[in-house]
Amino acid sequence: LCDKAAVELRLDAVEDLYNNDAVTAGLRKQLAEVADLERIMARISTFRASPRDLLALGQTLGIIPLLRDQLDNCLADELKTLASHCDSMDNLSELITKAIDADCPAHTRDGAVLKQGFDPELDRLRSISRDGKSFLAEYQQKEIQRTAIANLKVGFNKVFGYYIEINHSQSAKVPPEYIRKQTVKNAERYITEELKQYEEQVLTAQDRAIALEQKLFENILLEAAKYITRIQDLAHTVAAVDCLTASAFLARRHGHIRPAITNDKILRIVDGKHPVLEQTLAADFVPNDTALGDSLGDVALITGPNMAGKSTYIRQVALLSLMAQAGLFVPAKEATIGMIDRIFTRVGASDELARGQSTFMVEMTETATILNNATDRSLVILDEVGRGTSTYDGLALAWAITEHLSSITKCRTLFATHYHELTELGQLLDNVKNYNVAVREWMDDVVFLHKIVPGSADKSYGIHVAKLAGVPRPVIDRAKEILSDLENTFAKEATGDKLGKFKSNTDDQNSLFVEKNKSVLDKLTQINVNALTPLEAINLLSQIKGELKN
Repeated sequence: LCDKAAVELRLDAVEDLYNNDAVTAGLRKQLAEVADLERIMARISTFRASPRDLLALGQTLGIIPLLRDQLDNCLADELKTLASHCDSMDNLSELITKAIDADCPAHTRDGAVLKQGFDPELDRLRSISRDGKSFLAEYQQKEIQRTAIANLKVGFNKVFGYYIEINHSQSAKVPPEYIRKQTVKNAERYITEELKQYEEQVLTAQDRAIALEQKLFENILLEAAKYITRIQDLAHTVAAVDCLTASAFLARRHGHIRPAITNDKILRIVDGKHPVLEQTLAADFVPNDTALGDSLGDVALITGPNMAGKSTYIRQVALLSLMAQAGLFVPAKEATIGMIDRIFTRVGASDELARGQSTFMVEMTETATILNNATDRSLVILDEVGRGTSTYDGLALAWAITEHLSSITKCRTLFATHYHELTELGQLLDNVKNYNVAVREWMDDVVFLHKIVPGSADKSYGIHVAKLAGVPRPVIDRAKEILSDLENTFAKEATGDKLGKFKSNTDDQNSLFVEKNKSVLDKLTQINVNALTPLEAINLLSQIKGELKN
């Protein structure tokens, strides 16, 4: 929601349920019995609903009055409103309860869907079909007594219908009115006019019963279809109750708190946790603080090692903001959320080759969407930008994008990056703050603390992650040698006039934006003037002059 008053109404509802555990437990018990109303209505509207769909609908409508009674006991305006929208549709509920058998099959083709007593004609046809076995038993006993054939049997199969079976040894006793129908091993099968008439009556009764039942079921579907709009509205009401109840239940179980919602441009979270990972990691999850907006700064540049938790942290902040504006409690010790109009994300790496877009093109397209549409009320999370191209191209883009978000858009932004050079912006721009994920090195190993702290990281520990992934040890050792050479060589070559103007007051020796004449200044600071001879002083000035010319 983007309206503060509407958010507060939902939060009031969650808080009311949070404080009334008995009502919450009752609602959860009843909601567990509610069927998927929207799915059922979709099937009814296309006349594809099964008997069990209607049975589930009827059972759900029977639960709605209980839900309404529970909600009437609540104080929050939102819950009172939801109670008034609990439409139980008593006429439809009564029809389904009266019609559909509780043990109905999944389809109507074999009958047994409607209850006994729902339709008199259906009951009569069922009786004829159901009483067939007793009739056959009585008929068999009567014929045994009449013909004195003790082993006479009356049976039925789907090919020949009803028949009387007599062994060949008793063929002399067969009455003349018996009509031979089939010869089988050691026996003959016969039919009588009485048995033929009964067969016709029974078989047609069963078919007519199924046809009538299907017609009656279709009429019930037609009646239910008249309630489509009302049931869809009820589904939305039940869904809202379910969501608010779930939030209250989770808040009580896991210690979630009610966020403070303001119209200011602020985002302050104390001991915030990822709503999913806090459950899966339990006690191992490390909470973190967030402070953005107003005088706290608009952009948080987050550096630190791979695997340390930068991505988790920025997604966590977005999720908590989203939960808060959905009117839900959040996993944190404290939270103040200034209203956000939209959340923009640039996360992950994927391509769309079918559309002719590389991974980097997709990344830039997403970034363009953010820069063209974000406002000062938006929340932007960036998980690496510019990594899909050359180092300098990517760094230049990331730098310019960060400048635009902080100086032009001025929106709350969390930017997780491995471009440590971007941390210079924390010195150049007042509303850009540097944070990093704390680590500790111990015996050539790295311990991730997963804690966001002020300041910038000095390296990314990518080789350490490669080691954890199982990259062979010779490759790891060689990578360390190359990294050392690169850090010593390219840091000097990166210095130049065009980059020097971005230099802040940092003392970082490896910064990309080292001043052009840093080496000259270093020499001057190291000179003991009192110990120089006149000749040494002249030679030193000559060296400095030569360096300045270069």
